[in-house]
Amino acid sequence: MRDQLTKGDILADEADFMLFYKPAGMNFHSEDGKKGFVVLAQELMQTSELYSVHRLDKMTSGVILLAKSSKYANIFAKMFEQRTIQKYYLAISTRKPKKKQGWVKADMAPARRGSYKLLQTKNNPAITQFLSTSTRPNERLFLLKLHTGKTHQIRVALKSIAAPIAGDIRYADATEAKKEDRGYLHAYALAFRLNDKEYTFVNPPSEGERFTTDELRTIVQQKYNKPWELF
Repeated sequence: MRDQLTKGDILADEADFMLFYKPAGMNFHSEDGKKGFVVLAQELMQTSELYSVHRLDKMTSGVILLAKSSKYANIFAKMFEQRTIQKYYLAISTRKPKKKQGWVKADMAPARRGSYKLLQTKNNPAITQFLSTSTRPNERLFLLKLHTGKTHQIRVALKSIAAPIAGDIRYADATEAKKEDRGYLHAYALAFRLNDKEYTFVNPPSEGERFTTDELRTIVQQKYNKPWELF
């Protein structure tokens, strides 16, 4: 588990924003005296002018966008709120899902010990769209598009279709999850339009035994390399 960022974690350096790779197991915010991702990114770039506009859970690896000014932090925050930034994730489950593709739409509410649960209502629902494919026996890869940005949204959505994320100690069977080398959720791609320019960023997973098999890499490269064309 890494506790530092390197220049190799810089995915893009644009005029008004940067994209970084967040390693699995790294806290997004500083906690208990340990520096979080945002502080580490600022230290790497030797600037305080990097602003968070969205976040990833500790177990989740992948693409994070940081704004270079408070002006663009506000712009990006509104874009995420208005859902004009498309977010795509990859996840692995070792369980057979109730359905192989489709939607999960439902309100979410806090549950025990920091977890969340789905409700029967749809007043302000978390909306997740997904498709999936088998990679190996007892292993399935999910490509997911978030239409909302609720806490633990993907983790709860996959649990609701009987396919909790492999290695997710909070939502999967804890005994099985602890046998995995990581939680298998990865922020894979972002697509958006800013200042009359289209941006698309794709970053395949590079950490974890299940994410780095030849079978999975082939599927991601051949089938999921342009996720915005699949939904």
